[in-house]
Parts: sequence; C-alpha cells; structure tokens
Amino acid sequence: MRESSNRTRRSSTTAQRRDFLKSAAAIGAGWMILPSGHLRGADAPSNKLNIAMIGTWGRAEAHFSALADDNVVALCDVNEEHLAFGAKQFPNAKQYVDWRKCLEQKDIDAVICCTTDHTHAFIANWAMNRGKHVYCEKPLANSVEEARIVRANYLKNKGKLATQCGTQRHAKENFNRVRELIRDGAIGELSHVHVWGNRQLRRPGYLPAAGDPPASLKYDLWIGPSPFHPYNPGYFAGGPGMNCLSWNMYWDFGSGQLGDMGSHTMDLAWNAIDAGLPTSATASGEPFNAEVTPVEMTATFDHPANEWRPAIGVSWYQGGAMPRSPREYVDLTKIDHGVMFKGSLGFLIANFDTRLIIPHGDNADLTYFKRRAKEDVIPAMNHFQKEWTQACKGSLKTSCDFDYSGTLIEQMLLAHVSYRVGKKIEYDGQAGRVTNCPEANAFLQREYRPGWTLNG
Repeated sequence: MRESSNRTRRSSTTAQRRDFLKSAAAIGAGWMILPSGHLRGADAPSNKLNIAMIGTWGRAEAHFSALADDNVVALCDVNEEHLAFGAKQFPNAKQYVDWRKCLEQKDIDAVICCTTDHTHAFIANWAMNRGKHVYCEKPLANSVEEARIVRANYLKNKGKLATQCGTQRHAKENFNRVRELIRDGAIGELSHVHVWGNRQLRRPGYLPAAGDPPASLKYDLWIGPSPFHPYNPGYFAGGPGMNCLSWNMYWDFGSGQLGDMGSHTMDLAWNAIDAGLPTSATASGEPFNAEVTPVEMTATFDHPANEWRPAIGVSWYQGGAMPRSPREYVDLTKIDHGVMFKGSLGFLIANFDTRLIIPHGDNADLTYFKRRAKEDVIPAMNHFQKEWTQACKGSLKTSCDFDYSGTLIEQMLLAHVSYRVGKKIEYDGQAGRVTNCPEANAFLQREYRPGWTLNG
C-alpha cells in the first residue's frame, strides 16, 4: 500500500519544485530579448550577457571563472583596492564606487551582488526595478519586510527575469538524494525537521571609533542604508571569502549565524519539505544584546500540511544548542551544520555531502521502501552560477529563485522577531503581520538612514 501511495504522490499533476528543475544542459533553446534590448538566440555564439558585478573581492572571486562565456561590463566596489582587484580580471569594465550609479549603466542585462548583507535587498530590488536579472549572495534579506518586498518584486517579474540566491551548496548531489528519500517515504510520514549550525562568534557590541578609514575605502557607502557607526578596522579584518565574519553578527550589518550558515543549512531541509511560510515561530536563547545578534538560540516554526505530508514542525539550533540524537551512539555534534528529519518509521540525518537513515520501530525494516525509477531521479544541476546565467538566456528557471529563497529567509528572520519579544508569535504570512503580539511587528523591519529607500 505504501509503495502505491508513493507512486501516486510522484505522479501528481501538481509538479513539485525540485522535480521539474533540470540541469543547465537541458535548458531549452529559444530566442529572447535581454534587458539591454539585444535580440539573441539562446544557443547563438553571440549570446553573451552584459553583467555588472557589485562587490568585486572576497566572495565575488568565486564567480570569475563562471563568467568566462559572458561580458562583465561594469564593476562596483566601495573599496577602490578591491575594485582594482576585479579590474585585473575584467579590464574593460566600467568602474563605480556607488552601486546606485552603476545600475544606471544602460547596457547591463544582469547583476551579481556580492556586497555586505545589509545592502543585499536594496541592490536586488533596485536591479529588478530596472529590468535586470539578479544573482544575490545570501542572505537575501536582513528583515522580514525586506524579504517580502524582494520576493514580491520577483514574482511580479517572474516571466521576465531570472534570479538566484547564492546558496551554492544547493548544487551538491546530496540535496537531490535527500529530497527523494523524504518524498518517497524512506522514513515514513514526516513529522519534524531539525536543522543546526555550530558557528560561535562572540562580540560584546559595536566596535569603538578607531582612526580614519583608508583613502581607498568609501566608508559612508559601506555603511549604506544602516544607522551610522564609526569606523573601526576590526570590521574589515577578515580575509577573502571570510570577511563577513567581521561584521555580520551586528544587528545593523547582518543577521548573524541565522542568516549566514543558516541560509545554507536550512536550504538542505527546505529543498525537501515543500514548505511555505510558517504560521508561528518561537525562539529563545542567550540574554538579548541590543547590538549583537545571539550566538546561542533555538527556534521552532509550525508549518501547515501540504498535498503529500501532514503539518510539521521545523526547528533551528545555533551556537551549541542541538537536537537530541535518535541513538546514543550517533554523535550529532560531529556535524557542524546538519539536518535531521524525523518520520514515523525512522530518521534521516544529513550534512551537505552525506546522509544516514536510521530505521525506527518493529516495522521499520525498509522492505516498504522502493527506490524511484532511474528516469525519475532528479538530474544534476552541474553548476550553480551557470544555472543562473543559462536561465537568463532561456528558461528563467533556477533552483533558488527569490520566491524559494525569500520564503526561506523570511521564516528564519521570524526567529529573531520571536527572540526579541521573548514569546511565541503567531504569523499571518499573507498579510506579513504578527497577530498575537502587536509590539513584534516593529521588528519585522529595519531602520534606514535618511535618503535611503529600499524601492528605488
């Protein structure tokens, strides 16, 4: 009976989001008009995107090789030394220090945003307002309001623009296999999902003023829309690719562990459970610090049933908090960032690369489980960044578009709202409002400096 039920679910006329996505190589060819106005065939040799890179150092370097088949026509960075670093790779690109001016360059088709977290939603939204495809590094937003505005803008333009949020671990084959096992009933009926990250970066508060910014750094632009804090070189102490760990734990600059590795690790669960927005969130942890996001925190979200599973809980743990292991001989603390799915017949434990099934109960012998046919196996993505560039030229479909990723980060950020008010919040996802705690609604948004607007 269970095997028949599994087959029925898989043949549902409502295609599940990951099953319909194909590899970049399978994206259909066709003619389209790019935002710059050029008419190009998806398979034509001349089919090259004109791309603006906003943020040209650190995480940006990971994109360089993926752009070999396209044109980088604009570079922007608030640090002129970092701008020069990008210019060595793309010497013919126009250069800017202010991303708002960069976005006015007329020949740009697409934008890659590799800036500080507190400007991600701004750049993504401004770019879509100008008809540009967008790849934005995670987290997509730093407040619930930002996530909702960016997602709504994308959905308005879904038939015209390709978007991707930079949770590049999504390209790992393990994501596909975990989804298949959960969807096909390997652990029975799903009831709860536990997700955790163990990074611990403790800070007492914003850094004190310490000297003047170097001439190469346009510090006021680095602060951007956030409330002003005086310069301290400690905000810039990290090396390439890890520089975010010098500032993303402060409320005005980031969302700490929740938005950082939380975006990656929750993605492993999110890809498997076909969840929308939660109906409630409750979070607790270390004492509240008005300047620094929590290191230790646990949050739980309630999600309603969908067509293939019942209502479930989803829990997030950070800073040393952990779910209980299903077996005393399985040490979950050996997994820095992991997921555990609980079902009626067992558990599935996974990190980004591996997975483990632990049957539970007298009937959990896996004889009920039938692997899906080879033709139904989710195909490999092959390359995360190129999935987006290919989508810009054809299908517009990506694995982590701003609907999928915007919903994920909105859920995560609701944990911070509950944590700040110190109580469980009931959430109306359609209206974007907390219904049982009026004071919580103030924490759905961020304070911006005068002159900065999210919807420019």
